[in-house]
Amino acid sequence: MDIVNAQFFDHFLEPRNTGIIEDADSVVETGDPVCGDFLVVSIKVADEKIDDIRFLCKGCSAAIATSSAMTEMAKGKSLDEAAKITPEMIESAVGGLPDDKRHCSNLGAGALGAAIENYRVRRRPGSGAGDV
Repeated sequence: MDIVNAQFFDHFLEPRNTGIIEDADSVVETGDPVCGDFLVVSIKVADEKIDDIRFLCKGCSAAIATSSAMTEMAKGKSLDEAAKITPEMIESAVGGLPDDKRHCSNLGAGALGAAIENYRVRRRPGSGAGDV
């Protein structure tokens, strides 16, 4: 499969939700040591929903497009709903990926899950975690 669809190019050429949230409730950094892609995801939570989400990505066009799509899928969802976003759902949101680029949707789903878990751990009583 070639990456030649409008959904993919839309997210790659005009990525949504880029940057870092200054007063984020959770920030995670993750990467793929094999391909070199690097992703930072920050979230702001209100009433147990993702009120805002931002990303920074150093990577290929597929990493950027899937990260953008992931943020759109997660924004406004409850933490439980967002935690259920799968790599396959992200891949579908960009119109599919070739086999050699599927790891990019894994990177986005993993970073989102890690940001949610980091938020939850920091909010547990007695965790000793304070500010991000």
